[in-house]
Amino acid sequence: VQLVESGGGLVQAGGSLRLSCARSQRGRTLEGYYVGWFRQAPGNEREFVAGISRNTAKISYSDSVKGRFTISRDNERNTVFLQMNSLKPEDTAAYYCAAKQSFSTYYLSTSPGSYDYWGQGTQVTVSS
Repeated sequence: VQLVESGGGLVQAGGSLRLSCARSQRGRTLEGYYVGWFRQAPGNEREFVAGISRNTAKISYSDSVKGRFTISRDNERNTVFLQMNSLKPEDTAAYYCAAKQSFSTYYLSTSPGSYDYWGQGTQVTVSS
C-alpha cells in the first residue's frame, strides 16, 4: 500500500488548508482500511490528529484539533481528507497519513504503532 499526501503549505494563523491522502496504486482502494492522520514537529514525538474507520462509522480527533479539523473519506475517489480550519502556529508540523487493513467497520486506532502503511508526509507551516 503506497500512500501519497498533498495539500500542505504555508498559511497565516486563522487560515485553512485541506490535506489529501490517496492510495497511489491504480485499481487499489482504501475501502478496507481505517486511516489516521498524524503530525510530528521537530523534537516532538509523532502524535495522533484524526482518524476514520473504514466505513466512517467511527471518527476520532485529538483534543487539540477538535472543532477545527474535519476528517472525511471518499472511497470512490480513494482519498481521505483532513480539512484544517482556524489554524494556529502550534499546528506547524509534518503531517502524515497512515492506513491499517481492518475487518471491523467501527474500529480505528490512535496509536502510530498500530498502522502498517505510511505516506511520506506533507509540511504544514502556520505563521503568526
